[in-house]
Amino acid sequence: MDLRSASKAIRRTVAEALSGLDLPLVAGVLAMGVIAALNLYGIGGADHTLFRRQIILVAVGIGLMALMSLVNYRYLKNHTLPVLVFYGGALTLLASTLLFSEIRNIRAWIQIGGFQFEPSELMKLAVVILMAKYFSQRHVHIRQFRHIVVSGLYAAIPAVVVLRQPDLGSAAIIMIVWLVMLLSVGMRMRHLFLLVAVGMVGAYMAWIWALAPYQRDRISAFIDPYADPTGYGYHIIQSKVAIGSGGFWGSGLGKGSQATLGFLPEPYNDFAFAALTEQFGAIGALGALSVLVFIVWRVLRIGRHANNNFARLFCVGVGTVIFAHMFISASVNMGLLPITGIPMTMLSYGGSHLLSIMVALGFVQSIKRYG
Repeated sequence: MDLRSASKAIRRTVAEALSGLDLPLVAGVLAMGVIAALNLYGIGGADHTLFRRQIILVAVGIGLMALMSLVNYRYLKNHTLPVLVFYGGALTLLASTLLFSEIRNIRAWIQIGGFQFEPSELMKLAVVILMAKYFSQRHVHIRQFRHIVVSGLYAAIPAVVVLRQPDLGSAAIIMIVWLVMLLSVGMRMRHLFLLVAVGMVGAYMAWIWALAPYQRDRISAFIDPYADPTGYGYHIIQSKVAIGSGGFWGSGLGKGSQATLGFLPEPYNDFAFAALTEQFGAIGALGALSVLVFIVWRVLRIGRHANNNFARLFCVGVGTVIFAHMFISASVNMGLLPITGIPMTMLSYGGSHLLSIMVALGFVQSIKRYG
């Protein structure tokens, strides 16, 4: 094949990848990419490493989404083995993090040289796919309690591993995905009440045996951050100060003193929403949240128009992951929930979460393409 023929083949492949995409969803992703880039630029300037990396990650993510849209999702729908292999592989990678050194008090990353990868983000996608597969095959009999138990075990195993890291936020996301997908296929109310009771007992047991001391301190700081204003309450206090100083219109691009002067901890990831609000005010924060809600709505709309239960449930799972990250991260930044370390999708810096979400959105685009 000569150079001209290869060039034509590449152009045809790119055109095919773009032609079947849901353009409003792509526009939402691009809008969040721009918002995240502006936020990072305002914090550290154009020369900051994370700003340049974020631009590259967004570009790679969009390309990955377009590429995955060409993969017919029905392969996962019609075959069980690849779903189980993906789940098992993700679980193996997740468990292997316990062999690596700690970063920010947790063992959540695989570290090879300068490369870091957080398998819990891939695990969330694996749980979504497995739950969609399981529930779509048993939706007629899902009201039987044994299916709740079996599906719950599939979700609980990685959640327990994540708690061992310990990463309470990601464990909560995994269980939220399972519960929302379970509710979406229909379950008896008495089973729901039973799960709530079990969850309350589990939370109490986790407080006693599973939570690390610093996680208990975070919860205590959430209740009364001023009891330790220079310790565990510092993050919440500074985040509230940053959000409050932004007012309605914000301090302006690059003029957020809390983030730029180093008072706000982790402004690039855990507290990216507070940094954004400080620079662009309530109007900017509402704009970013609106774009994320729009993305979730497009994902659910694509699922609603699909012609099979696997596709519908997969879209419910992906929408749940994005919305849960948005809700928890924003609530933590505003002091409405304890600090969990959950990034805000497409706003916080981080390749593992962003690329995993883009792969998931690629499969959503595949559902749009293939029906």
